[in-house]
Formats: sequence, structure tokens, C-alpha cells
Amino acid sequence: MKLAMIAAQSENRVIGNGPDIPWKVKGEQALFREITMNGTLIMGRKTFDAIGRPLPGRETIIVTRNPGFHAEGCLTADSLDTAIGLASEIGKPTFVAGGGELYSLAMPMADALHLTTIHTSVEGDVFFPEVPEDFKLQRETGFESNINYTYRYYERS
Repeated sequence: MKLAMIAAQSENRVIGNGPDIPWKVKGEQALFREITMNGTLIMGRKTFDAIGRPLPGRETIIVTRNPGFHAEGCLTADSLDTAIGLASEIGKPTFVAGGGELYSLAMPMADALHLTTIHTSVEGDVFFPEVPEDFKLQRETGFESNINYTYRYYERS
């Protein structure tokens, strides 16, 4: 199974400020939907709480240390490894979708990276990890919006 990561970061690598995404960019969420539709999303509980519901057209696996946590329409896992195992049973394209701790854990295992850079610097306390040198840029597309952004797709070589 191929494992991809998908994230949006500011130019200073911020992905969040507490539970909030520190920007509102027209079109960026539509790009996320287009890439992940009919796939499986693996996310941490705080990321799920920030979204507030499973996203339509996608399976959702929530990684949480709380064995009593359940969310309607979602699977739960006590570790990233367990979540990846569940995703491989589902058999759909799989995306790690946040937050910061899961991105750091998943980076050594990821085969591909969908990374959007929002062209602004913001305050925040959650960061996307540095992209390792063994990821090679395959595609890059710039978008004009209320805040311009660039989508890049990388594959591990």
C-alpha cells in the first residue's frame, strides 16, 4: 500500500495555531477534496475535532490514545501503525491528514507528499516537518486566490 501525506503550510511551515488553521484561502479546501476523494484519511483526534465530522466520500481513521474515544462513521486506532493496517484492509488510496505529531511519525513511511504552501507567514504552534531530501518534486502548480498558494506533489525516490 502506498502512503501519502497531505498538508497545507504557511511559508514558515505553520500548519496550525492551537485547534485553528490560521488562514482562509478560497479554493485550497477544494484542492484537498479533489485529491483525497474516495480515499482513506488518517488523522489525529485533535485534527478530527477541528474538522468536527467525517468528510463525505472518504473513510476516516482517527488516531487517539483514548481507548474510549469513538466518532460516528469513523474507525479509531491507538497508533499510526494500527491506522495504516486498517487503511490497507480498506484498500483505498491513503492520506495522512494531520496533525503535526502524525506528520512527523508518518514522514519516514510516506511514499508521496501533497504539500500546499500558502504564501504568507503566520503565528502558530503546530508545524509541518522539513521535507526530506529523498522526496523529489514531480509537479508544481501555482494558484491565485485571496492569498496565493502553490501546490507541490513529491514522491520518495
